[in-house]
Amino acid sequence: MDYGAKFASGLPYGDFLTRYGSVGDRRRWDDFHARVSLSDSQQQLLKSFVREMQVLVMAGTWCGDCVNQCPIFDHFAQATDRIQLRFFDRDDNPDLATALQTCGAPRVPAVVFLSEDGKFCGRAGDRTLAKYRQMASSLTGAACSTGIHDSLTDAVVQEWLDEFERIQWMLRTSGRLRQLHGD
Repeated sequence: MDYGAKFASGLPYGDFLTRYGSVGDRRRWDDFHARVSLSDSQQQLLKSFVREMQVLVMAGTWCGDCVNQCPIFDHFAQATDRIQLRFFDRDDNPDLATALQTCGAPRVPAVVFLSEDGKFCGRAGDRTLAKYRQMASSLTGAACSTGIHDSLTDAVVQEWLDEFERIQWMLRTSGRLRQLHGD
């Protein structure tokens, strides 16, 4: 799939919610968005990004995992003009849903990181390690140490930020992009 070409047809965060979200969906996304905050150091890290990254997000406004992760991406994009977000509804984009299957199924959210010129850099989703640890603890019981953080939301924010930073460093150190930008 040509993710760069697909990216151009995506919707910004607010437009995605307006088009696909019911009143209840939008309220859940808005409520979680209001609960997310970035620390000063997280904001400074995002402001230090040099390379533009295009971030393609396949989601569903009805999806609980999307409710608890996609607003985080919007906070990242608000902190820097280097992150361009575009959202795609899973059900309206079966080609994307097929291309981004996880464990043999179209899971959301699915995130694809692209360079400024639409080249594939990486993919992540549908949940972070902290979330999977929290889920595993309910399956395995308290006797199984999972390393869960005190605040799941804070841990998920940080894990997603780590992934965005990883891609930023990939872009920043890319020989092709360094030659293009003369740095």
